[in-house]
Amino acid sequence: MKDVAALDAHPRALAGARAGSPVIMAVINRTTDSFFESAATLGEAIAGVDAAVADGAAVVDIGGVRAGRGREITVTEEIDRVCPVVEAVARSHPELLISVDTWRHEVAEAACAAGAGLLNDTWAGADPDLARVAADHGVGLVCSHTGGLSPRTDAHRNRYGLHSGEVVDRTLAGVQRLADAALIAGVPAQKVIIDPTPDFGKNTYQSLRLLRELDRFAATGFPVLLAISRKDFVGEAVGHVAPADRLSGTIAATALAVERGAAMIRTHDVRATADAIAVALAITGEQPPRHTVRGLR
Repeated sequence: MKDVAALDAHPRALAGARAGSPVIMAVINRTTDSFFESAATLGEAIAGVDAAVADGAAVVDIGGVRAGRGREITVTEEIDRVCPVVEAVARSHPELLISVDTWRHEVAEAACAAGAGLLNDTWAGADPDLARVAADHGVGLVCSHTGGLSPRTDAHRNRYGLHSGEVVDRTLAGVQRLADAALIAGVPAQKVIIDPTPDFGKNTYQSLRLLRELDRFAATGFPVLLAISRKDFVGEAVGHVAPADRLSGTIAATALAVERGAAMIRTHDVRATADAIAVALAITGEQPPRHTVRGLR
């Protein structure tokens, strides 16, 4: 497992993370139409950050645009949604690594100026200037894979076929290509993260295949971010299950991802994720149980 402390994305954000222990990234959506939870006001977003930190998050990922289809959000509106939260959190939680979920370099510029330390490019370099912004500001960059989709579009009968294992090779090559481009742009290697991006440009069979072979991504040497919280492939693995009822399935996937090398877990449910990580690492022997008195007294 890649040591997340090697990210060096913020001087204190990951200082408490022990080697081999995945860091938790909490989702803070400053939207009104997200598929699961939204923090529609600045106050709700700040309260969400406070709660996530109390439950064990070392990173918060602030987004201003729904990932899926919806009404158009202008650059100005996205900045207005995201940057006040970044500024407030940078003041109230200086130890926290603040990530901004955006594919637009204009938003990234404003977010970095406001205090963001990581750019989560979930749309796989749709705006090639995003890497330049990360390099100019000395922040981290998440390199993802969407199979060539334009931002906010859905996968539909993609090129990989129904069961094809080709999706792993293509996804691995895609994130490696973006990571190489980030290095060329000047992003330090220790600040580059890769994300296989389940559900984006992929059907459920393909997303499950990515998790099955997650160790191949960890073997690149780049820390692996896994964003699987309550996603469609989890709901379809369980049955026809809505996002509100996907927590148990998400936790099962999280435990497997930890065992296979994920370095950062993006989640809506910080406390449950922290428990899943603790149990998974106790089983693998990478960390001891936190409290061991049973049968000893």
